Amino acid sequence: MPSLTDGVRGRIHRAYHPAHGGPEPQPAPQAMPRPKADPAPSRWAYRMQRLMLTPLFRQGLRLGLPMALAFLIGSVYFASETRRVAFNQTLADMRDAIEQREEFMVKLMQVDGAGEEVAQDIREILPVEFPVSSFHLELDHMRDTIAGLDAVEKVSLRIKPGGILQVDVTERIPAVVWRSTRGLELLDAGGYRVAPLKGRHERPDLPVIAGEGADKHVRQALRLVAAAAPVANRLRGLEWIGQRRWDVVLDRDQRILLPKEKPVQTLERVLALDSITPNGMLERDLAVVDMRLPHRPTIRMNTNAVEELRKIKADELGVTSR
Repeated sequence: MPSLTDGVRGRIHRAYHPAHGGPEPQPAPQAMPRPKADPAPSRWAYRMQRLMLTPLFRQGLRLGLPMALAFLIGSVYFASETRRVAFNQTLADMRDAIEQREEFMVKLMQVDGAGEEVAQDIREILPVEFPVSSFHLELDHMRDTIAGLDAVEKVSLRIKPGGILQVDVTERIPAVVWRSTRGLELLDAGGYRVAPLKGRHERPDLPVIAGEGADKHVRQALRLVAAAAPVANRLRGLEWIGQRRWDVVLDRDQRILLPKEKPVQTLERVLALDSITPNGMLERDLAVVDMRLPHRPTIRMNTNAVEELRKIKADELGVTSR
């Protein structure tokens, strides 16, 4: 049985259907097309896009902005003196807690390679009170201080496990005794000062050099000493003359005057001549053997020899000498 709703729908359908005299159906109106959005951005959006394409601006956003914020926050926080003092005290306490730890403490100093006197000098110029934190030791300054000692050639410092400050020293080895206007001094083979000397008797094993500026020619002096080995028992020393050449000083006030050029070879020639001369040339009454002009060597006799020679010549000539 059809319902009431179906009947109402049927009458409405017939009333509006063209077959029953209803109006012609009109096509449904079409929706108007929506206008397309303008693809061009706004002026501010365009400027922002251009800025974001700039590397410097991006770096500023990524780094500069956080740093500026951190600086602003730090400035606000440390504007209070109380907070600044508390912060500094906290840092100091943290640093002290780390520096004073047992593994960083140095308890003693060990000096190796130096004699007793040099080791004592090192301990005096480094007044370190042990135990001390290794953070408080300025090793570079301490190394320069020790290297300033005359007797020290090389020095190295390091902190060994167990809290030991290890000082390794290489001492200068005295090679000659230098007699100058300041007195006697020990020099090494390079001419560096080792220590003062109170008297020649303290180091009779070392050769003596004399003269201002002789310390700058120690290596050449040592070669001359080695060449003078045949007369080592008579050698008294070397004297630097006129800032340019050496004199070899023997006992009995004999001197061998050497030239500026090739002094070692010249001394070897003199000693070779002495060895082939009967009874030895240097054993005679000679005062000076002048080799400053190697092509014209000259000898000078001492006063007694000259007087004796004059007497001999006078006797030969039958003349009474005065």
